[in-house]
Amino acid sequence: MQKMGWILEFLVIFFVTLAAAIIVSLLWNLIAHGNAIIDWASSFRFALIFGIVLPLANRVGRKKQ
Repeated sequence: MQKMGWILEFLVIFFVTLAAAIIVSLLWNLIAHGNAIIDWASSFRFALIFGIVLPLANRVGRKKQ
């Protein structure tokens, strides 16, 4: 059951981070360069990193308490 909780937490953080990174990338390119281009590679990279690191940090923090 713990794996299901970790997977659900990963997916929530992954999709929230992915959406935020896409919006920031789009706005940055639109404002700075005048092109509405999304940097998909960095958006997925950020989402994957935060999706793995934040649930793990949360689990370690719970075990110490």
